[in-house]
Amino acid sequence: MFKGQALHYILLAVLLASIVAVADADVLAGQFLGLPSSTWLVIAITVPILHQTYVWLVWRSELYYAWISRTFGQPAGFRYYAVGFAILFVSRLLTIIALAVANRDSLNFNPILAQVLALGLLLPTLYLFYSVVRYFGVKRAFGIDHFDARYRSVPFVKEGIFRFTDNGMYVFGFLVLWIPGLLWLSQAALLAALFNHLYIWVHYYCTELPDIRQIYGSAAKLE
Repeated sequence: MFKGQALHYILLAVLLASIVAVADADVLAGQFLGLPSSTWLVIAITVPILHQTYVWLVWRSELYYAWISRTFGQPAGFRYYAVGFAILFVSRLLTIIALAVANRDSLNFNPILAQVLALGLLLPTLYLFYSVVRYFGVKRAFGIDHFDARYRSVPFVKEGIFRFTDNGMYVFGFLVLWIPGLLWLSQAALLAALFNHLYIWVHYYCTELPDIRQIYGSAAKLE
């Protein structure tokens, strides 16, 4: 159950140390709702840590011991977990938006070009969300295969954006977190987006990939 967590902690420590090293006074200028950018950055970094810890704890306890299902029953157990997942997932974007507003105009960059880049990131993100709803399924995106054995015989999706990569949600989905930093020209928001995007890959290699091999067999992998 705890396999890979030591590496997870090491990589998280490296990411956090990098944030501390980069986030100087210039990067953390500004405030929003009475809170300085430094506080919003801490919040924006804490939320993904809480989110990924929550997912790890629920997935592993359910996959190996069915604790959630035995406690709440099925499908109620998955539904309760999914509500917590959704709240934390949306909070990742909302806290970065708040950070971007607090830290606005700290990035010396052409605003028109920044808006064009933001649009360029939005398009694959929208295509991903369409592909998840149309082909993949929201329940599978939330990790229903940890709860319901019937999903464990369903093949990986090869339609929509998943034609290009099995791991579309991490490759393309997290691009949306870069958009607030570009729209508000915020260094700190872009730093938080980078942390989010790197840290989700820590989750993949330390939590999701071992779970995939447990559920679908040792040869299973995402490309």
